[in-house]
Amino acid sequence: MTTVHAVTLREIRLRLKEPFRISSGETWDRRILLVAVAGEAAGRQATGWGECVAGEYPSYGPETIDTARWALREWLVPRLLGASFDDPRQVFPRLDRNLRGHRMAKAALEMACWELAARLAGEPLARLLGGERREVEAGISLGIQDTPAALAARARAALERGYRKVKVKIRPGADREYLDPLRRELGPDFPLAVDANAAYTPADFDRLAAFDELGLLMIEQPLEGGDLLRHARLQRRMTTPLCLDESITSPERAADMIELGAGRIVNVKPGRVGGFAQSLAIHDLCRAAGVPVWCGGMLESGVGRGHNVALASLPGFTLPGDLSPSERYWERDVVVPEWTMDGEGMVAVPWEAPGPGVEVDEDYLKEITAWTEEL
Repeated sequence: MTTVHAVTLREIRLRLKEPFRISSGETWDRRILLVAVAGEAAGRQATGWGECVAGEYPSYGPETIDTARWALREWLVPRLLGASFDDPRQVFPRLDRNLRGHRMAKAALEMACWELAARLAGEPLARLLGGERREVEAGISLGIQDTPAALAARARAALERGYRKVKVKIRPGADREYLDPLRRELGPDFPLAVDANAAYTPADFDRLAAFDELGLLMIEQPLEGGDLLRHARLQRRMTTPLCLDESITSPERAADMIELGAGRIVNVKPGRVGGFAQSLAIHDLCRAAGVPVWCGGMLESGVGRGHNVALASLPGFTLPGDLSPSERYWERDVVVPEWTMDGEGMVAVPWEAPGPGVEVDEDYLKEITAWTEEL
């Protein structure tokens, strides 16, 4: 039985090594909300960490770091303080009962509880989740570049570094003119994917259908997130699999995608769907239906990266995830050791230490903290 004694909310500021540009805008600086849950079980005490992936502005989804702070302080944390659970799967239903939305805020708190449970049990987070792999394949996500030549150079460098998949952000006006030379640069068989972040509309169906000529691994989220029906219509016109991201906010939405034929691959981001319990349910549903899943990224610090690596060790995650090492984004990460990738594009899953296998560098955290709030 794990009992929660205290929760600390903390905002840190991290600057990316370079701007990351997608169809909805550009990111240079990350305001990151971390959640530390202190608790005990059988006389042992520990702290589990979670990371809220909401950004400053509601472009990816309706939540922001500021709405998440409010939701956590006013509604979610009070439901856990002093409460006990036998299994971390019990946490999400407690947070979700009669409280709609705010899934990124719920995920940060719920995933911290999973890490807390793993640390108290003295076992790796990956094992607690049901993971199997000792290492996972890493892909890279490349933002929109200034020129096709610049994109090709970045992709070639990623290939030489060992990445198992290259995903390229696209938008109308920056798609085929970039992708045609890129496909020639990488060769016809290298796993190349594109991600539109919902930048297209049904008026673009003919243009999108012509992407079949590129031999892509997938087209991720071409249309608005809430529109499964038109995704299904587009998928019927294409041989290239559509992968849904923003559209999949729950296991029920994943079931709808499968029934409608609105996509053939799912990007599982635990922060988007409400945490680990929801991610596991989506994983199990898709695996039973023969739908591949992979773990996406949200420019997380090493805290969120550790959770993603543990999740990606599950057997249904059969495609390379957005699991770049720490040095891809940050001059210095907030965990020790930092996340690394070998020359074959593999990230090791820690199996020898409890929790995610890394520790938060609390001295460095103090240097980059904007505010803290203990509840």
